[in-house]
Amino acid sequence: MAPLAAILSLTGIGSHASDHLDTPTVIANPSADIGDIYAWTSPNGRQLNLVMTIVGHTFSDKLDYVFHVDSGKRFDRTTATTTIACHLASASVMECRAGYGDYARGDASIPDGQETWNSRFRVFAGFRDDPFFNNVKGTRAAYQTAAKALRNGAGMDAAGCPNFDATTVHEILDQWRHTDGGPARNFLAGWTSSALVVSIDLDVVAKGGKLLAVWGATSRQGKQIDRAGRPLTGNALLGTIAPDDISDALKEQYNAATPATSARFIPEIEKGLQFYDGLDGTCGNQWLTDRKAAPPGRYRALATLLADDRLWVNSASAVCNQFFAVELASLSARNDLSGDCGGRTPTIDAIDVYRSLLVNGTTSGVDDGVDRDDREHSSTVFPFLAAPDPMPPHGH
Repeated sequence: MAPLAAILSLTGIGSHASDHLDTPTVIANPSADIGDIYAWTSPNGRQLNLVMTIVGHTFSDKLDYVFHVDSGKRFDRTTATTTIACHLASASVMECRAGYGDYARGDASIPDGQETWNSRFRVFAGFRDDPFFNNVKGTRAAYQTAAKALRNGAGMDAAGCPNFDATTVHEILDQWRHTDGGPARNFLAGWTSSALVVSIDLDVVAKGGKLLAVWGATSRQGKQIDRAGRPLTGNALLGTIAPDDISDALKEQYNAATPATSARFIPEIEKGLQFYDGLDGTCGNQWLTDRKAAPPGRYRALATLLADDRLWVNSASAVCNQFFAVELASLSARNDLSGDCGGRTPTIDAIDVYRSLLVNGTTSGVDDGVDRDDREHSSTVFPFLAAPDPMPPHGH
């Protein structure tokens, strides 16, 4: 049964940022393992702020850390690209180049970072508290509740969406909001990651238009090792119904691909979307679903959007409060969000928005009981992420 297999695979959800369940290649090289990507505009409307968290506690001088910023005048139609590529030249010296011009070099681990000679962009690279928060145990318990219901005979509709009864749905959502039956706890409280932080003038990156699409990648000698854009997509929705060897192979291919070459992953992502659609007891109310479409067409539109996996920012706005704002304004006529930059700041609960869209088609209603990180991060004061707790002698 496909939905059952998906749930059983998802119950192994990992704990390192939202880019969990990664491939053997990335796990073996934690300095290349991207945890999360954040992108948003500054309050003065002049800069794009970018953050890449790295699961490993160090950067590697053998790797390149790259932000890709595509730009255009319309959603889903980018016409220009600016890359911001950074490399650790020595133990304390980070070099970053934006496109073919602006260049920063120096000890970027100081809180103020290093600035280019013409002050077009600033870069920080060093330890920070990881801003991602998630009730991993509650999420796992919710998935296990769904798995148990399917083992006990819960069916599915023609599109592969599980049909859970009201009692099961209540238990799933209740488990999701608790940890071991008690108040929800952030599994990543106190987790320290390496963070690459860039604040760059908008006219450097918005050459094609005000709408920006951001993704990050790590590579070695030109070979891409890992990539990330939005949270969760690459690992939570890809290869969820496949055996480990097939799933790992799919994720290796996904990490090596680009947004422009990711359409081949749409059918696999559709299979993961089937599972989420049934968690509220109503099939067909997931965001962008087409109830009239013959299976598997019901999930095609959302799977296509997620396969692209770029984080969209409306740089014409300096207000950034709603994750998925650009996509919702463009695809669901949410005119109330047209003035929000979208993107993802370190302070918003992006994961609950993501899950709610996949379960009930709105931006709320499905939550894991953890609404904020245990540390205070900022969307206005560089380098944005809170300083970490003192590191143990051998890391943690």
